Amino acid sequence: MTKSIIITAGGIGKRMGKNIPKQFIELKGLPILMHTINRFYEYDNDIQIVVVLPKKHIADWQQLIKKHQFKISHQIAEGGKERFDSIKNGLQVTTANFIGVHDAVRPFVSIEVIDNCFKALQHHQAVVPVVSIKESLREINGAKSKSVDRNCFKIVQTPQCFTKDVIHLAYQQNYSSLFTDDASVVEQTGVKIHLVNGNDENIKITTPFDLKIANVIINQL
Repeated sequence: MTKSIIITAGGIGKRMGKNIPKQFIELKGLPILMHTINRFYEYDNDIQIVVVLPKKHIADWQQLIKKHQFKISHQIAEGGKERFDSIKNGLQVTTANFIGVHDAVRPFVSIEVIDNCFKALQHHQAVVPVVSIKESLREINGAKSKSVDRNCFKIVQTPQCFTKDVIHLAYQQNYSSLFTDDASVVEQTGVKIHLVNGNDENIKITTPFDLKIANVIINQL
């Protein structure tokens, strides 16, 4: 099977208190995005890697490639107004039968999880990694709240993986604010989402606290 991974990156990391995109923040000497690309290349050095970046940050990325002498081959697609538009642009570059979408700031997804997601596409059309919730949850309704069963909920991660026909068809829909991730876009077409186990280290680095945790994780690898 041929495989593509679309790695989607956002804008300035305002919650980080930094004036650079989150994916360009360095972690152990390399931008987070490079660690993420490395992980997928380690999984399969034949996988097609497509990086979607805001137009204004593409030149900065090319400078970082030169600075760090980054050699892993990848293609760049221009980001759009919404994440939905960015993925749609990335899909125009992909050529594989099985397509994954991954957050640029999730550099610690395990090789096992990536492999399980793509392998599951042999039997399912849409696959999403999830992890269990360890904390107690309460549902808020106005001024009232009530305890809910955490076993009825999961935390969603990436890569979210799909067969080519399914994801291309899904992204022919009009954008909706209800689309929070790729699975929600695909699910709108009636396709069932198959869940596989994710890994706890596969955090999304979006806050200063996340970055502290990331530094702990990377120093233990």
